[in-house]
Amino acid sequence: MQMQISMPVEAQSLSDAPRGAIAETAPAKACASKLGFWYGNMQALKGLDMEIRDKRVTALIGPSGCGKSTFLRCFNRMHDLTPGTRYEGSIHLYPDDIDLVSRDVDPIEVRMRIGMVFQKPNPFPKSIFENVAYGLRVRGMRARALIEEEVEKALRDAALWDEVKDRLQSSGLSLSGGQQQRLCIARALATNPELLLFDEPTSALDPIATARIEELITALRERVTVLIVTHNMQQAARVSDYTAFMYLGELVEFDATSKLFTNPGRKATEDYITGRYG
Repeated sequence: MQMQISMPVEAQSLSDAPRGAIAETAPAKACASKLGFWYGNMQALKGLDMEIRDKRVTALIGPSGCGKSTFLRCFNRMHDLTPGTRYEGSIHLYPDDIDLVSRDVDPIEVRMRIGMVFQKPNPFPKSIFENVAYGLRVRGMRARALIEEEVEKALRDAALWDEVKDRLQSSGLSLSGGQQQRLCIARALATNPELLLFDEPTSALDPIATARIEELITALRERVTVLIVTHNMQQAARVSDYTAFMYLGELVEFDATSKLFTNPGRKATEDYITGRYG
């Protein structure tokens, strides 16, 4: 069935959205401005403008192929690993005000500051301890006592410590799917990222494991800014403070989650949320 959507679609940034719905004191942590992205000759993102608020959860929703994951992966320069891709516009990370997609910025430095958790759990074929310690060692940490302290802290932050503290030398691959995903979250948290990206982190998990991850994401807003791609609109409504609806590489609407799901400003958003297409 072909999707019908009201056109033209215009990008809506925080500054354009109804202020009563989103006014708050949290500063911007990152800001995409006129962001475009190409896979070869195919333009996947078209002039996106969006602010990501500090220590808040922002969800990206929209039909498959709309550009959600493409947008997410711009933040940590994952696209640099694919030949023939290019960026246009900027993504500024605050308070340093560095442009994450600038050619003058080292993508390795970007990935040190921005963590990512993928759709399917991908623990390394190492022990639980070494999975979490890996990033710390890459950053040059050598003191065993300090590494142990940081590993425990990350596992506690990922709500996994009590389940694995007596088997830290066991393989990370021996854990259940939900535990493996929390291990990957612990691995990302260990290096104290400024921004944590989640790309459909529960799509491969059962309902119980999904609930644990959602509770964790809700708790994480106390220490890190979160940007999450989800195909599950109920999940976006449960875990996020802000939601962006994307379609065909454009930002259709961006607002406080409570407002976007109850009183969307665009008919296209309402049609998608109510299941008329997508």
